[in-house]
Parts: sequence; C-alpha cells; structure tokens
Amino acid sequence: MDIETLLDEVIAREGGYVDHPADRGGPTNMGISQGVARANGFAGNIRDLPPATARSIYRRLYWEQPGYALVARESPSLAAELFDTAVNMGPGVANGFLQRALNALNRNRRDYPDLALDRMIGARTLAALRAFRALRGPAGDAVLMKAIEALQGERYLALAESRPANEAFLYGWLANRIG
Repeated sequence: MDIETLLDEVIAREGGYVDHPADRGGPTNMGISQGVARANGFAGNIRDLPPATARSIYRRLYWEQPGYALVARESPSLAAELFDTAVNMGPGVANGFLQRALNALNRNRRDYPDLALDRMIGARTLAALRAFRALRGPAGDAVLMKAIEALQGERYLALAESRPANEAFLYGWLANRIG
C-alpha cells in the first residue's frame, strides 16, 4: 500500500466538515482540526479546506515527519497501521506503541536490545524492527500489528472511561480503527 492510497482512505474515512460538541479538538474537515490547519498555514474557514491541503498536512505530519516512509521499506502494512494510528492518536503515541511492542517481543533482549521509549522512529527502532522481522518473518508483522492494535484499543477504552463524553466516539474508534 502506498501513501497515495492511504491518503485517499483516511480522507474518505474522516469525511467532511464535523463540529461535534463532545470533540475537544473543535471543528474538523477531512479529519484535520482547525488548529492543525492554522498551524500549517491554512487561514480560511475550515469548511473550505481544500483536499490538496488536507493531503499535504497528512503526508507531512503523519507520514514523513514520523518516519513511516522508512518503516514502509521494511513493512508496508505496518507503516499503514502506524499512519492510521498517528492520524487518530498522534505520531508519538503510535511510535510509542511500536516501541513497546518491539520491546515486549524481543524475548528479554535476546533478539535485540530494548528500545528507549522516546516515541521517535530512528535508527535503533528501525534496527529492532529489522531484527524482529528477520527472526519472525512475514508472520511477525501480523503479531506486531495485533500488539499495536491491542494497545490502541486499550487507550480508546481508557479515554472513554476517563471522560464520559468520549463514549460518543468509542464505538466508531473500535469499529474503524482496530483490525
């Protein structure tokens, strides 16, 4: 799966203009909040956000800057999962999930060293991913994604438990973001 396909999918999934009263992020269009649009140079009404601008923001903030293009060289499906998680929870959270999962799956550092949970995709995280995949093969990607999705699902539940207004979103998060 390439980034163009991922961008098409995320924009279709996020939909058009929404201003849900329970969403602390305020109004969004194609999943881009007004605050994020402003921080990235869009000065117009969020209802009028051009698709090309949304694509550019998604590509830069949720694909290039977090390093998912580098992950895609190793595992396109894993990069797609991280991209989707980053769009919904932020790149730092998605990267942290990957690092936690890799640490938990390294058999007490026998396969590769534990990673510092710095929430960044750097040389050490990529080396751990390569070592994991060399040992586990393509089936390892599926296990790694299950671990990341388990962490993601737990976070959604915790968000709903800690802020009842988030229950308005829980069903959709689980239905559209897990599995």
